[in-house]
Amino acid sequence: METSHYSSEISPLTSDFLITRSYNDFHQFIINYIALKINNRDEAEDLAQDVFVRLLDYKQMLRPETVKSFLFTIAQNIVIDYLRRHYKKQEISANMYEFLEKSTDDIESKLQEQEILHLEKYKLSTFSPKRKIVYSLCRYEEMTVTEISEKLNISRRTVENHLLTGRKIMREFIRECV
Repeated sequence: METSHYSSEISPLTSDFLITRSYNDFHQFIINYIALKINNRDEAEDLAQDVFVRLLDYKQMLRPETVKSFLFTIAQNIVIDYLRRHYKKQEISANMYEFLEKSTDDIESKLQEQEILHLEKYKLSTFSPKRKIVYSLCRYEEMTVTEISEKLNISRRTVENHLLTGRKIMREFIRECV
C-alpha cells in the first residue's frame, strides 16, 4: 500500500479550529493591511471578511505553518480586485461626466442655433421684397450672385448691394439680440 504525502491531512474538525484561530489571531492584521492599501477603513473591514470567507474554500489545504501567508495572499488578491473595480468605476464615471457635459453643450448649441435662426427669419420678414428674395436665395438656397442675377433678371451689382445691405442689417440685429 502506497502512502501519499497528503496522508497527514487535517481533519475537518481541526481545519475548522485552524480557521477560527486564524480569524482570532489575524483578523485585525488583515484589516490594517487592507486599510493601508485602499485607504478606506470601512471598506477594509468588509474586504477582510471576504478574505476569511474565501479562506473557507481552501480549508482542506490549510496547514498551521502556511495559513498566515495564505491569508495575506488572499488579502492581496482581494485588494487588487477591489482596486481594479474602483479605478474602472472612476473611469466610467469620468467618461459619463464627459459625455453628459458634451451632450449638454451640444443641446445648448442646437438651441442657440435654432433661436438665432428664428431671429434671422423674423428679421428677414421685415426686409423689402426684393432684398428678402435675394438674401433667401443666397442664404437658404446657396445660390451664387451670378445665379441669383440670372434668375431674377437683375444686375449682379444690384444683387451684391442687396446681399451686402441685408447681411449688414442681419448681423447688427442678431448682435443686439445675443
